[in-house]
Amino acid sequence: MSKERFIPLRKADLIKACVEHGELNEGDKTAFLDLCKILVSTIHFEYHQTLEVLKDNYAPFAPNSDTLSVYRSNTQDLNNQQQVFAQTFAQVLNAANFEKVTEQDLLEALNEESLFKVRLEVEFEDFAEVVFYRRGEYQKTETLSKFWGLRKQIVSFTNYDKVAVYIKFKSAEYFTAKKHKNLNFEPDSTIIKLFQNVPKADLEMLFPNSEIRMRTLDKAIIGGSALVGGTVVLVTKLGASMLLLAGIISYWIGLSDKAVTIGTQELIALCAGAGVLGGFIFKEWSKFKNRKLKFMKALADNLYFKNLDNNAGVFHHLIDAAEEEECKEAILAYYFLLTSHQPISREQLDQHIEQWIATKFNFEMDFEIEDALEKLLRFGMVIKENSLYKAVSLAAAHIQLDKQWDAIFGSVK
Repeated sequence: MSKERFIPLRKADLIKACVEHGELNEGDKTAFLDLCKILVSTIHFEYHQTLEVLKDNYAPFAPNSDTLSVYRSNTQDLNNQQQVFAQTFAQVLNAANFEKVTEQDLLEALNEESLFKVRLEVEFEDFAEVVFYRRGEYQKTETLSKFWGLRKQIVSFTNYDKVAVYIKFKSAEYFTAKKHKNLNFEPDSTIIKLFQNVPKADLEMLFPNSEIRMRTLDKAIIGGSALVGGTVVLVTKLGASMLLLAGIISYWIGLSDKAVTIGTQELIALCAGAGVLGGFIFKEWSKFKNRKLKFMKALADNLYFKNLDNNAGVFHHLIDAAEEEECKEAILAYYFLLTSHQPISREQLDQHIEQWIATKFNFEMDFEIEDALEKLLRFGMVIKENSLYKAVSLAAAHIQLDKQWDAIFGSVK
């Protein structure tokens, strides 16, 4: 399992850890904290603009919008908006250190047995586009009950902290041609969902059109129960009715010369047998339906507690996550360049930060050194000399960020 880019620390905790590292004097600590505040504000404003781009380009495809559509877009404009939205959404997820779930991962999820013992089928033809993203991959262990709680089984599985889902449905013409009715979604719409704590083996439950199917074991349990129950009913309650019915059929088809007279008593016996048989069939059908309802409830309960947000609401979660990651990366890179006291290479800086995080917080990660240095160079907080990088002083960095801040508002006048 590859190391994650995600830094599982709060931004405030990371800044405090840098200050407590012991490389800064008291005056520099105050200046560093002030610098972090203006850096965070600058990145926040940049991502606020990104949020507006996402909202504006997603609006025509939102399935649950509560605003009026004042302007109608033509097909070309809609295609352009869909493309801009998809690209921007992917950029935000990458900045938030999400990884794209590969087709192989999805295939494995569909083939693996679900942890909550429900078999699902997904109609992939309903989608024009499907992309899954995940963050926080790790191995998890749980104890599952088997054979009605008589046996406990410890299973290890891959779990994802966060999973973002991007799905675009096909047009209404497709669903009309397929004679799909009572759809739970709107054709031509794009849905965005965010989930937490999702086992890799259960990724298929996140699809909006997943349908529950009986597993072979469940079919065997229901079929075995019906067979045993049917045999008991046949022997104990339908014997007389079956003998009478067999005599009537034998006489009708010429296997017997003995006529069967159907009187009141015989008619009551036949009606009673039919009632018992009908009751038995209804009981077994109810067992099947109740078992399916039980599985549907298990699916609904899982999704209820795993779902974090939907559609446009997901943007705020992801924008906040992207801001956090961008700030943490920039702060860490600047701090360790500032305290190195000499120019160092990209590789040296990357290794220094990863080693410090592993020692300080006891976890390994793949630090996004390229993104961090790109931001610092753009903000003028770092100087590149040949292949070496050097941080400008705290005072100079503050001046550069002030200029950056002034330029932002100068551009919107």
